[in-house]
Amino acid sequence: MNKVILDKITFGDSSIPFIGGPCVIESRDHCLSVAEKIVEVTSKLNIPFIFKSSFDKANRTSISSFRGNGLNAGLKILEEIKHSFDIPVTTDIHLPEHANAVSDVVDIIQIPAFLCRQTDLLIAAAKTGKVVNVKKGQFLSPYKVENIIKKLEDNGNKNILVTERGNTFGFDSLVTDIRSISIMKKFGYPVIFDATHSAQIPGSHENTTGGNREYIPSQTFAAVSAGADGIFMEVHNDVNNALSDASTQWPLEKLENILKSILAFRQTYLKYG
Repeated sequence: MNKVILDKITFGDSSIPFIGGPCVIESRDHCLSVAEKIVEVTSKLNIPFIFKSSFDKANRTSISSFRGNGLNAGLKILEEIKHSFDIPVTTDIHLPEHANAVSDVVDIIQIPAFLCRQTDLLIAAAKTGKVVNVKKGQFLSPYKVENIIKKLEDNGNKNILVTERGNTFGFDSLVTDIRSISIMKKFGYPVIFDATHSAQIPGSHENTTGGNREYIPSQTFAAVSAGADGIFMEVHNDVNNALSDASTQWPLEKLENILKSILAFRQTYLKYG
């Protein structure tokens, strides 16, 4: 399997990098505060950390839902976090024209699950030369990810991560097929597990997406035991009042404990997996 190297962080070695932060950029001060606390925890545990938050949530359930601060303001905040804490940052793009502007700031360009097959978006991301993290669509089997990878490779980019985030089951549920991690790793690139979006129940509320936060630990431990090369987890200091994905963001005060368990499962996988 190809290792993906991002400065001092390597995806695909014995470590298990952590990608995390608030679902959406709610404000500068909020993002800086959450980033600072996550840095404290991950530094203590010696876990490589990449900060994530979205400048725009373009696929909200309701037209009235909070979407974010927009491209320019969002990138300014991400850039400040990057330099203040000397950490890599990532965010998602929704349009091909976002790619170049975002690549000037972020270290990883994230492709949303709903857009994972959008050829023009993938090409634009690939051509920046940045690491591209593609979330596997809820509607795709893991075998179909090979075609996504080829689109990126054919445009000169082999800095590829693939993220498992569950599959649609019925009309309003997601299930995680843990086999997907092993299947997708066969295509030659590290696989990340999205711990929080995998616990969603899309459309379960009238105007927002619901979810089952209580299932996040068990799903995450199963994914790590199956060989996931990193963990993606949206984290918030006040989950009940989060402006996006309130049902599934992980409470900041519980982050250290779950990361300790993730490390333990990772060591077990490395020894026996």
